[in-house]
Amino acid sequence: MQALLKDVVPFEENEGLLEVEAEDFHHKSNNGSPRDWYVRSKTSIVPIKDIILEDHADSASGEAYLEALPDTRVTHDDTLVKNENFFGVPGTGGTVSYKVKIQNPGTYYVWVRAYSTGSEDNGLHVGLDGEWPESGARMQWCKGKNSWAWSSAQRTKEKHCGIPQKITLNIKEKGIHYVTFSMREDGFEFDKFILSKAVDFRPE
Repeated sequence: MQALLKDVVPFEENEGLLEVEAEDFHHKSNNGSPRDWYVRSKTSIVPIKDIILEDHADSASGEAYLEALPDTRVTHDDTLVKNENFFGVPGTGGTVSYKVKIQNPGTYYVWVRAYSTGSEDNGLHVGLDGEWPESGARMQWCKGKNSWAWSSAQRTKEKHCGIPQKITLNIKEKGIHYVTFSMREDGFEFDKFILSKAVDFRPE
């Protein structure tokens, strides 16, 4: 990733805060899977035949977002196919990466704004510099269905709707880093993300 994005201008953290639109990714890959991230906006065209998509661009930040498509598992009754419409292992599904410049290293809480319509399109993973720490696995949304909602909760065996503010990245050194999100479930709609060092920070 470092060589691939060497000439890309990074997003810069300021006073422990960094906010980035999902569609402004620096690198995207389907990671060899049958799913990919597509930019959704008022004018975008998704080149997938025989699917009808709801459009949530009007209410998205910047009137654009990313969606993991095609979406074949919307509810729990739909067939789960590992490594096709469900990616339980972080980094195995389609990815989007962002080059960032950090001036204040430390633990950052990761917040993501997402739109969830079904019970099986509400999961995401996040990693740093090509690694996938447990602290970035299984970001989960349960509340705020059919609307854009922020979450930093991590799904566990005991709490399927997640424990709030458990998704973090430990950035040990100042300088250039690479934040990467990977699919957990197809159909996921990804609007933007925030990294914050403040434990009491809450996105508006």
